[in-house]
Amino acid sequence: MSKINLILAIVFLLACSFSAFSQSTVTKLQCEYLENPLGIDEPSPRFTWQLVAKEAGSKQQAYQIVVGTDEADVSSGSGNVWVSGTISSGTIPAIYQGPELNPFTRYYWRVRIQDESGNWSDWSPIAWFETGLMQQTNWKGHWISDTHDYKLKPAPYFRKAFNTNKQIRSARAYIAVAGLYELSINGERIGDHRLDPAYTRFDRRNLYVTYDVTNKLQQGENVLGVLLGNGWYNHQSTAVWYFDQAPWRARPKFCMDLRITYHDGSEEIVSTGSDWQTSLSPVIFNSIYTAEHYDARLEQAGWDSPGFKAEGWRNAMLTNAPSQNITAQVLHPIRHVTEIPAVRVTRQGEKTWLFDFGRNMAGVTSIQVSGAEGTTIRLKHVERLDADGKADPSNIDVHYRPTDDSDPFQTDIFILSGKGEEHFMPRFNYKGFQYVEVTSDQPLELTQESLTAYFMHSDVPPSGTVHSSNTTLNKAWEAANASYLSNLYGYPTDCPQREKNGWTGDAHIAIETGLYNFDGITVYEKWLADHRDEQQPNGVLPAIIPTDGWGYTWANGPDWTSTIAIIPWNIYLFYGDSRLLERCYDNIKRYVDHIDELYPSGLTDWGLGDWVPVKSQTPKEFTSSAYYYVDALILSKAAKILGKEADSKHYASLAEKIKQAVNAKYLDRETGLYGSGLQTELSVALHWGLVPEEVKAKVAENLAKRVEADDKHIDVGLLGTKAILNALSENGYPELAWEVASQETFPSWGWWIVNGATTFYENWPLDAKSDISMNHIMFGEISAWYYKALGGIFPDEEQPGFKNILLKPNFVKGLDQFEATHESPYGTIVSSWKRNGRTVEYQVSVPANSTATLQLRGAKVEAGGKNLTKNTRLKILEENKNQVILELDAGDYHFSIR
Repeated sequence: MSKINLILAIVFLLACSFSAFSQSTVTKLQCEYLENPLGIDEPSPRFTWQLVAKEAGSKQQAYQIVVGTDEADVSSGSGNVWVSGTISSGTIPAIYQGPELNPFTRYYWRVRIQDESGNWSDWSPIAWFETGLMQQTNWKGHWISDTHDYKLKPAPYFRKAFNTNKQIRSARAYIAVAGLYELSINGERIGDHRLDPAYTRFDRRNLYVTYDVTNKLQQGENVLGVLLGNGWYNHQSTAVWYFDQAPWRARPKFCMDLRITYHDGSEEIVSTGSDWQTSLSPVIFNSIYTAEHYDARLEQAGWDSPGFKAEGWRNAMLTNAPSQNITAQVLHPIRHVTEIPAVRVTRQGEKTWLFDFGRNMAGVTSIQVSGAEGTTIRLKHVERLDADGKADPSNIDVHYRPTDDSDPFQTDIFILSGKGEEHFMPRFNYKGFQYVEVTSDQPLELTQESLTAYFMHSDVPPSGTVHSSNTTLNKAWEAANASYLSNLYGYPTDCPQREKNGWTGDAHIAIETGLYNFDGITVYEKWLADHRDEQQPNGVLPAIIPTDGWGYTWANGPDWTSTIAIIPWNIYLFYGDSRLLERCYDNIKRYVDHIDELYPSGLTDWGLGDWVPVKSQTPKEFTSSAYYYVDALILSKAAKILGKEADSKHYASLAEKIKQAVNAKYLDRETGLYGSGLQTELSVALHWGLVPEEVKAKVAENLAKRVEADDKHIDVGLLGTKAILNALSENGYPELAWEVASQETFPSWGWWIVNGATTFYENWPLDAKSDISMNHIMFGEISAWYYKALGGIFPDEEQPGFKNILLKPNFVKGLDQFEATHESPYGTIVSSWKRNGRTVEYQVSVPANSTATLQLRGAKVEAGGKNLTKNTRLKILEENKNQVILELDAGDYHFSIR
């Protein structure tokens, strides 16, 4: 927008009056990024909150926290555990610094803040967190199973009857499982989680889940029921990833303690042991990879309820623990988040129906049906149809290597009992699909309402929205979100159908898309713990995490496994929290040191390259060396943040060596071209900061020319998609970036959308011969780009967690309206603009306790017709003929730009 006059009329929408009755209030209290978490093992939990201020510009300059075990004491502003005193800080999170926490204890806490004028807020509402076992030695139960035979297909039931005759004050169930489980008490399923516990490297770390079951117990007889599923622990399906040969593989097992506290102060612990009873269940087969089979004729009514006669059941078997590291699962769990009805059903034969749910998703389906005893129903889940309109799984079963026909891919099997209307929904599986072909070996009557789908994923709270006047943009943003969530199952995956693997490259490419749109820190912290479990002593990481051993010798390398550095760094930028960086620091260091040892020149060709390009292939050495540079630079910055000055200097020097080596081989300083001048080569160099300042403009110009020569379409693969739009918009070509991003002809994101895509694909052509999953997030960076280039919302590395927001919106031609919101740790950021004739109306909201640096480009900037210096609500940081940079305090602003 250079050489355009800009007249800015600024309207401040917040009241400026302040009184004792209009001070800041404290809200959204969280511990470990969860609201009132139950069963945590963290010895130094983190506290976060937000301010709701009635005065523009409000800031926190200090806080006080009280923590105690007595709610009444904490409500009065005192605590018997920790009283922080006044801590001078305007940032979050705050870290618990009191005495050692006890296990099995509920701690109440509250906080108040002091504003910049020295006024204290009221105390916040009371929040709480509850510790779990804290130490391995606090487990009382034994690990139990039903057999050593991991080839046995039916899933096992377990039950334990016991009596309670005293009044119960509280009861907690702690359950650790190798495999998957459903827990019930007195016939009622406990909790709404799915696929618990989250997948880990089972022989190195296992997770347990805590439940408050106080209201589930009764006087007299009670029964605990557990149904175990295989999950990734006992992979009975055969595929190219060899999970059926995993070193940890065994029959599912579990350990459980039910801790009951009575009103008289006494305690009782009901634990797993050989006195538990076990039997096989109607779940006659279950595979996290393929599907689930259920024979309703084998149901045992009331098996998990009092009064059941467990005839034929036998005692459970004591077994070994899968690992010596059993820790609390502290993350947003997987749930059935959205119920989706079928949009149409087509009868394709006497005993075949095709259900269409109108959108691609990950999850399960639930069927309601009546039929004769022994009727076998098959529910085949697919993403696409063939030329005859039949279910076509050929794009998603390509890695499956079945040994027989007993385990059809993504096909649930339900055998009816014949006892009236029956219901089936898989417990230990999920699939990727839009269509479900239902076939029966006996006549049935099905309607459109007979089958319901559930979109299922880690239930991370939304943290961002995007909306514009461009319908394709809006649909692309929705499709990116659907793809991201379809691939979030306690770890980020590549696709929900044919693999379900935690591909590292896909995940670091999509990290900003994930964090702009969702509050995902709990999942990423868990997944980086998986990284630490999988890293070899020499620093090498596998390409998929968790893994059974596959991926250490192919597809890894810095272009993929830079997750170990890039994800902790982005968590730091988005949350202002250095804990993950600190916990991964030694891992990043070992990784970078290993590459340095193998490739002392500074150049490395270790990696997979620019995966699935449109047509042009960038040299692998170039992209891998670029990511090696990124890792070394992040390591240097992390060392500085953590007070490791010598390391910071050492790795800054290494990063500079890598940069010089890349430029010495690939950069022609005279022409400003990298390599052959491909889109990926030029954009990767610009985006990741490899370009020397003196030739940056020339390189950016060459990129723009190359994109124009490619008819303003992308010619990149996975690594290039991260860089191409950002490199253009951040280096003087936002209009061209928008033209590329908004294309609706091949190859482009819009090409998918106008051809009916509701999720992102794995390949650019609709008729590709390979790599043709229809639900992949790896090309999803465009969603983050909407926030950055069009909304202009960036975290500030110097004041991370959006303590200071960098705002650099681009009011691109061809787009009439755009709005992005992001729920930062401090509150909601809004960046919204629309055209009104020749005027652009721009609105921005900066949350309390934050500031913003706003950059607007133009030849002349005025505020309400007056010189900016006369407006006391703005601070000018820079002003010249090309741009103005303003500093904004917290508040709502309205700019009119002409």
